[in-house]
Amino acid sequence: MSARTIHRFTDMLGLLNRGKFVEKCDEHLQTAIQTLEALPDEAGKVTITMTVEVIYQSGRIDIRPAIKSKLPEEKGFNGTPFWSLEGGLSVQHPSQTDMFAGPRDAAERREQA
Repeated sequence: MSARTIHRFTDMLGLLNRGKFVEKCDEHLQTAIQTLEALPDEAGKVTITMTVEVIYQSGRIDIRPAIKSKLPEEKGFNGTPFWSLEGGLSVQHPSQTDMFAGPRDAAERREQA
């Protein structure tokens, strides 16, 4: 019985780690598709990187595969403006009056003026 000689890269991939590496590649592809389809802007990019190290020593060749994905980052939150007030934070600009504090009586308005 003669040994099977492998000449095609894709044939070699299917044999790595008894097929588990190709299964992991499939998982990365499936995750990429699901992530892209779920993007709110309906546009994005995923990068899947496969690395295959071929190591030779004394007639033996070891092949070490690796795979990683770079998925789109989640959008962060928008900034919320605050102003420094009395050693703390305020959402009201210090030079603007509060429109939502409710009606004020005339005596209170004269005191502020």
